[in-house]
Amino acid sequence: MKASEARWGGGVTLLLFLFIFLPLLAVLINVVFPGLFFGKLQYSGLGLAAELFHRPLWRQSLLNSVTLALGAATLGTLVGGILATIRARWNFAAARLLDLTAWVLLIAPSFMIAQGWVLFASADGLAHQWLGWTWVTSFIFSPTGLVFVMALSKFPLAYLAILAATEWNVRQFGHAAQLNGASPFTVWRTIELPLSRPSYLAGWTLVFMDTIGDFGLPTALATVYKFPTLTYSIYSAIYQSPVRFDMAGVLAFYLVLLLVLAMAILLFTIRRSRYDFLNARAVKTVKGVPRYTWLYNLLIGAFLLICLGIPIGTSTAVSLLKQTGAGLRLDNLTLAHYRELFSGATSDHRLLDYLDGLVHSLTIAATAAVLSMLIGFVIAYVLSFTESRFKLVLQLFSIISLAVPGVVLGIGYIFVWNQKWLEPIGLHLYGTPSLLVIAGIAGAIPYAVRVQLGAFGNLSGTMLRAAAIQGAGIFDRMRHIVLPLVRQSLLIATLASFGTSIFDLALASMLKPANYSLMPLVIDRAFEFSRYGYATAATVVSCGSVVLLILLFHTAGRLIFQRMDRNRS
Repeated sequence: MKASEARWGGGVTLLLFLFIFLPLLAVLINVVFPGLFFGKLQYSGLGLAAELFHRPLWRQSLLNSVTLALGAATLGTLVGGILATIRARWNFAAARLLDLTAWVLLIAPSFMIAQGWVLFASADGLAHQWLGWTWVTSFIFSPTGLVFVMALSKFPLAYLAILAATEWNVRQFGHAAQLNGASPFTVWRTIELPLSRPSYLAGWTLVFMDTIGDFGLPTALATVYKFPTLTYSIYSAIYQSPVRFDMAGVLAFYLVLLLVLAMAILLFTIRRSRYDFLNARAVKTVKGVPRYTWLYNLLIGAFLLICLGIPIGTSTAVSLLKQTGAGLRLDNLTLAHYRELFSGATSDHRLLDYLDGLVHSLTIAATAAVLSMLIGFVIAYVLSFTESRFKLVLQLFSIISLAVPGVVLGIGYIFVWNQKWLEPIGLHLYGTPSLLVIAGIAGAIPYAVRVQLGAFGNLSGTMLRAAAIQGAGIFDRMRHIVLPLVRQSLLIATLASFGTSIFDLALASMLKPANYSLMPLVIDRAFEFSRYGYATAATVVSCGSVVLLILLFHTAGRLIFQRMDRNRS
């Protein structure tokens, strides 16, 4: 049995090594041995990394990324903490909309959110043309404004992390403090806030890592505002002439270094403190009704209108207008942009075919989702029910995959899979859709694993041990015992993986085959050439199609499972 567990554990460990850790390792090796992956073996030590301090663009990219990440993490955690505290205490109508908005922003690709803000705040945008708010342009297109926009799109990471920590009510500590004369604010400041410190740190770290690895916002801003970041400079280094793999490798090295530092600070802080305050007196938190419910609904509703209504509403409005500056009038409304999408041809020869791009993206995302679900199922099984010696390595790889940005994976894939010696054995995958599928699997693995680990945690190992005693192999145990019990989580893991991989602009930009259309690239290119109506129409149709497919498959899967249960009974 142990030999069988070792084979399964070793197999999925090898896959994660090839898909995630090897590309990351290649990026780090390239800093010390630049040109190694292109047939030029030379040792530079850390001299190339030190060039950052002598090259203005490299230095400015690092400074911009750190500034944006620190500001967005701090503001996003502050906003998320306030909202989570309110949501944990009170129940009101807008609270449910807050939860929905948090998940929408978490799933929505950042480049689409950023494009909505650009169309709203640019000099010829809706805020200036319709509302006369000329100050919006100068505010949004500044470092402070970018921190504001990024915090509004990333705060759900902190909100959900902090909200999860408020599930249990331990207010007996607060009651004791109030008996000694402490005010409600003093109780929150001296008792509740320190006890929830790990969740705040986790939320801050998540926002920081997601912001510093973000590729979508700098790409959308590049059309109207120069603000080079590490991710965008890495992309520019690969697609400039001549190609600068040395520059891309160094910037990717510093990006990884910042992510490692963020995770190290979080782990160090948590390990240095004790937060084991839950005891037998802890009960589930019961939400009350606030005294001024209308005020809570008004304030939360206004906030949601800003963080989600502005980018989504602006994109939807622009997709229906002939001319953005002509205002919202009946004679200015049109469906021409949508007709152009589905006509199969565009009046602008610079644009790629949208329908082909949508089909390609859906196919690649669906394939990656199914494969990541299967791989995640085996990983979750090995971590939950075996004593495989690969468990620690598997856990490490699955955590690393959460922190590695798509742009770093992309350059690592170029280093690893763009090798001449791979051609004779048929593994020269660079420039093929297969590499996009592998990249999609790498990006979806952490979500697939964590969704299934939650379901596996409810299963008892007794059934599996009994089956093993009766001679059932590990595959039979997975197929006949575990699979029927966690099939709902498999469906959710597949749909979550599908939703996270279809809009990945960084990997699509860096790994697309020649003359191969992909939906995120069609939208980004149309936006780059100021075809805003076409770009926003493509955004609306793409997001609507993905949401519809997820709902359709989720409903169909639930009905199929119910029928199977009825037939079995």
